[in-house]
Amino acid sequence: MKRIFFIIWFSLLTLNMLAQDMEKIFESMPDQFIPQLESAWRKDLVDLHKNGKEAKLKNTMNGFSELKQLTNDYLLLQATDRSTIEMKLLPLLNNTHVICMVTTLYGPIPDSRIDFFTTDWHSLDASELFTPVSKDWFIKEEIDLNSPAVIEALSRLDMNLQKYSLHPDQLILTIEFTTPQCLSKEDVRLVSPYLKQKNKVLTWEKHCFK
Repeated sequence: MKRIFFIIWFSLLTLNMLAQDMEKIFESMPDQFIPQLESAWRKDLVDLHKNGKEAKLKNTMNGFSELKQLTNDYLLLQATDRSTIEMKLLPLLNNTHVICMVTTLYGPIPDSRIDFFTTDWHSLDASELFTPVSKDWFIKEEIDLNSPAVIEALSRLDMNLQKYSLHPDQLILTIEFTTPQCLSKEDVRLVSPYLKQKNKVLTWEKHCFK
């Protein structure tokens, strides 16, 4: 955690940090993080959105990218037909923020990754800000994990696919266990009695999701 504070402090001293506004954050985003949508096109999307028009443009992958939501601290971008990017500015200290970026691929089952950056796009160690949720969390606590029937049923959950969702208005991250979406109807019927019927919700508290 000290390393993260140092990076943010260094950014403040050397770069006069960009205004902590999602519009500027998105426009200054390095192309490497979104190669299908160059900086000039991102500015065009922002302008279209601000003018109440459909913020949708053809991208370099011969598909379309659409800016669906944009506020001072939140963004939702349909980057390609099969991927989305969400970004949220999370408060840290002394009126500074970190960028939380969630990238979700639909292949077709949704699976997400999470990254964190300073507001001038220095990468931060995600492990200091977020602890991944094991697939075991989504299994009911009261079941007998030594039961042959349970072992046989849960053996179908051999992947850990999860969809992350940031909230536009709250400092929360919702985690949905999407592995069951890979299964046949019969397999879903077998595993469903052992799975929680709810998502995991984490709240941003001072400097990390808990």
